[in-house]
Amino acid sequence: MRSFTIHELPDEEKPREKLLRRGIDSLTDAEMLAILLRTGVPGCNVIELARKLLNHYGTLAQLSRCPIPELSSFKGVGLAKALHLAAAFGLGTRLAAEQVISEPLNRPEAIYALLGTEMRLLDRESLRVVLLDTRYRLIAIREISKGTLNESLAHPREIFKPAISHSACAFVLAHNHPSGDPAPSETDLRLTRRVAECARMLQIQFLDHIILGSPQEGRAGYFSFKEAGIL
Repeated sequence: MRSFTIHELPDEEKPREKLLRRGIDSLTDAEMLAILLRTGVPGCNVIELARKLLNHYGTLAQLSRCPIPELSSFKGVGLAKALHLAAAFGLGTRLAAEQVISEPLNRPEAIYALLGTEMRLLDRESLRVVLLDTRYRLIAIREISKGTLNESLAHPREIFKPAISHSACAFVLAHNHPSGDPAPSETDLRLTRRVAECARMLQIQFLDHIILGSPQEGRAGYFSFKEAGIL
């Protein structure tokens, strides 16, 4: 069966025309990807290419985790299109974070809104410290370690170094579980208790340690040590 080129499709089926006439909500995920990809390849128009990408990776979240070299090797994509997609996903994560930056960050929901979109996309664990002022507003976010979380890489001295240098009044620890399951491990529990002890000695408020995962039916996308009564 012959594949129609994007120019041969009726105007009402062309993604750009749909966006212009009916707005962003009228587009499917594949059609939005098609606008970013711009062109297809011989025998496969840009909408079909977008559908193949989604079918191959399963979800937009999985697609957004794909490293640029891997994405650029997908037939019909190439480096330029891979960079366009990576930039679009990056803008989305920054927009999600920007909407909560001016709010007090002393609730797990606020931290999840700040970091969840970005950190859910990571394929390795990343431990970050969110530094806050006296009104619990953001001073800075610093990455402490990347890779499998262990107690040597995530030593309390590495956590408190940026807190002290930024004169933070309070802080929140956050790290992701690439599996999507935010349930804490024994290492997570030990680290949290050690950091809590050091925070009391240094008189810096340790508000929470939040593990970021993926939301599922009947389960939040994060685990809060404070909500669980461990802090």
